[in-house]
Amino acid sequence: MADPLGPQAIMTEPMTPDMTDEGESDVAPTEAAEEDEEELDPFRDDDPTLHGLRNINSLASWTVSTHKPTCGISALLSPTPHTYWQSDGPQPHTLTIHFFKLVHIAKLRILLDFRKDESYTPTRMQFLAGTGHHDLCEFGGWEGTQPIGWQDVPLEGCGVGGGRGLRCFLVQVKVLENHQNGKDTHVRGVQIFAGDERVPRMSEDVCETESDSESDSSDVESMDEEEEKEARAKKAAAKGKSLFDLKGLGGPDEPDWMKDPVLR
Repeated sequence: MADPLGPQAIMTEPMTPDMTDEGESDVAPTEAAEEDEEELDPFRDDDPTLHGLRNINSLASWTVSTHKPTCGISALLSPTPHTYWQSDGPQPHTLTIHFFKLVHIAKLRILLDFRKDESYTPTRMQFLAGTGHHDLCEFGGWEGTQPIGWQDVPLEGCGVGGGRGLRCFLVQVKVLENHQNGKDTHVRGVQIFAGDERVPRMSEDVCETESDSESDSSDVESMDEEEEKEARAKKAAAKGKSLFDLKGLGGPDEPDWMKDPVLR
């Protein structure tokens, strides 16, 4: 005798939105989204290159050439990578950062995301700096194809005597080209860093002296006081430095007026 209820009488377990046909939870997209958000987090503190640096964004006034409604400076400097500055005009698109005092920039980076912005993604940028708009000089450039995440702006050779670092009052960023010749641009974040005086610094001489002391500690244990002094003096003479010539050990930095003059 056939079942009066027919095939519809078979009980089936309702599927929840987070389950696949096999009954397994499909959480891969969520995990991937979390990984992407961590990659673009503007306040990641696990970047070793930021040790000894502090963010000085708040020391400047920020202006842009054009922007869409709700996509201006506040969106650019927002802590979340999901907001961005979107231009609304002809190229080049400019971002001007004017500090109220002379700053020594140690690191400059820009947050881009090709996966979300596509043709709005910058592919070529120009960077200028000076004391004001009247004396801006180009100090670097950047080019990329499909950038994702923080892009460091090269600062090598910008300091006094060709050193690293940039001393200025004003920084200007020009977006010259976008991906696939896009008209407007998206920039999701800009961060400027200077040296943090609160973090203790040690010079190379001090570090080398401490490492030498640690490596020689086992050798001098068997020496008497006179032999130990003689051995250390010979080692110091071979390196061309005195044991007491520890530059940077709590002493003040070289003042600006003692450095080599620079024509600007």
